[in-house]
Amino acid sequence: MLKSVALVLLVATCVSSQCFSKDDSSKKLDPGARTSLYSGQLAFTLNLFQTINSAVPDDNIFFSPFSVYQSLLLAYFSTGGRTEESLKKSLEIEDNMDKMNLMTAYKVDKRSRMTNNNSDSYEFTTANKLFVANELQVRQCMFDLFGEEIEALNFRENPEVSREYINNWVERITKNHIKKLLPADGVSEFTKLVLANAAYFKGVWASKFSPERTKKEPFFVSETRQTLVPFMKQKGTFHYGVSEELGAQVLELPYKGNDISMFILLPPYSMKEGVTNIIANLNTERLAAVMEESYMSREVIVEIPKFTIERTLSLRPILDRLGVGDLFNVSADFSTLTEDSGIRFDDAVHKAKIQIDEEGTVAAAATALFGFRSSRPAEPTRFIANFPFVYLIYERPTNSILFFGVYRDPKK
Repeated sequence: MLKSVALVLLVATCVSSQCFSKDDSSKKLDPGARTSLYSGQLAFTLNLFQTINSAVPDDNIFFSPFSVYQSLLLAYFSTGGRTEESLKKSLEIEDNMDKMNLMTAYKVDKRSRMTNNNSDSYEFTTANKLFVANELQVRQCMFDLFGEEIEALNFRENPEVSREYINNWVERITKNHIKKLLPADGVSEFTKLVLANAAYFKGVWASKFSPERTKKEPFFVSETRQTLVPFMKQKGTFHYGVSEELGAQVLELPYKGNDISMFILLPPYSMKEGVTNIIANLNTERLAAVMEESYMSREVIVEIPKFTIERTLSLRPILDRLGVGDLFNVSADFSTLTEDSGIRFDDAVHKAKIQIDEEGTVAAAATALFGFRSSRPAEPTRFIANFPFVYLIYERPTNSILFFGVYRDPKK
């Protein structure tokens, strides 16, 4: 499986012991900071998923909550005042969690992800960037804390060159799966800052599907419409269970190395609005249980579609609904990053792509915020995903949902 993600925020317009507070060094190390980070990320993931689904309730969905969260986390570290407060609430950061402890958890998580990446089993690469206008007076403490993430560009004199540079960075990180993330007018001479996250994942199924067994079969889009799609088939031993709370069968398909898995939530075919019910029943506890539940290993007949989906989402209205609209106001406060005023975001876009075949999965995603102008009963040992389902890709060592999707219609 291969997945890539990129998130970009464009804004127009210190290690000091006083970067986040009057005395950052006085903050005591909180051993629960990483757990808090993961908990908040999971809650944000679910909120973002449900908001996107309500915006496109009849369409296929594929996006990277990891990319969006990482980018907004960089924005959070850069903001102050009301903008910081709104981001803290939307990102589900605990009230008692200060920026220093959260930043430490962010850094530890980054190193952990690099350590856990086993190139013999799978490849997962992620990178964050703050592309700043070279005339922007960035506080030295931010350079000290985020030296690897900050890079100066000449937006004023070379906006098109800067746009191409950022797009090339995204393409490089996502192995050419996300191209031209920023549109032609996405960067101007007034651009001051672009916050970007890019991620790439390529994984091979721990138990591959045989191409010889792939055949076209009906996929039931609804009770009145069906279409033929290639189905991959195999019989093997997998973690499988039934969640009565979600109204779904749950199947885990691990990738080689077993650190990352795809989970598929499949409703009983007899349920007319099965996927709708699953989404309505999802909460953070039930979503966490999907990944943490010790489902029994059993022999399962698996049939899932072979597909490629590419999606572009306009994120600004979605972020508005999540309470992050202050990022787009003239009153946006980026005082932690710089003392310069007049910085805000004008728009946001997210691109994502996934390819699932017999070998594994390839997926890519990019997000940018930029300034510019049947009645068959479910059988316990048969998992036949020939009607709409929810799926996600989960990284177990860091408790992160990397990608999230709903497969509703092969024709869309």
